[in-house]
Amino acid sequence: MHRMIGVIVTAMAVAGGALPMAHDQPGGPADDRSMLATLNDDYVRSVLTSDTARFEQILAPDFRNTGADGAITDRRAFIALMARPSNLTSLRCDDVEIRLLGDTAIIHARTVYVMSDGRPGSGRYTDIWRKQDGRWLAVAAHVTRLVR
Repeated sequence: MHRMIGVIVTAMAVAGGALPMAHDQPGGPADDRSMLATLNDDYVRSVLTSDTARFEQILAPDFRNTGADGAITDRRAFIALMARPSNLTSLRCDDVEIRLLGDTAIIHARTVYVMSDGRPGSGRYTDIWRKQDGRWLAVAAHVTRLVR
């Protein structure tokens, strides 16, 4: 439970099919917004499917995650946590807002999920992305669990 809740970090629209990789990023604000939406989807899908290979591609070397319990984890610890099988049966993202601030982007969203035991849950997250050498990489994530 803590793994899932602590990592519903980035975006929440579970995308299907082949998605562009972080290195396939064209330029321009409209392209940046589209790429960030795809990366957000990738991040959320990777949480649900424990896709550590994708996290290796989209997390900056100095990435930090602040979980719902307040714990701060670095990139290596976060990826190790994501390697564990998810205890979610569904996960989606609502109210996604992508804010572009030059070579920095902030993504805010609400998550809605169902645990494997059938309990519903929801939360909010804020992810910070930085464009480095033409590639968007996640540098920070913060998760909040909403109490029902």
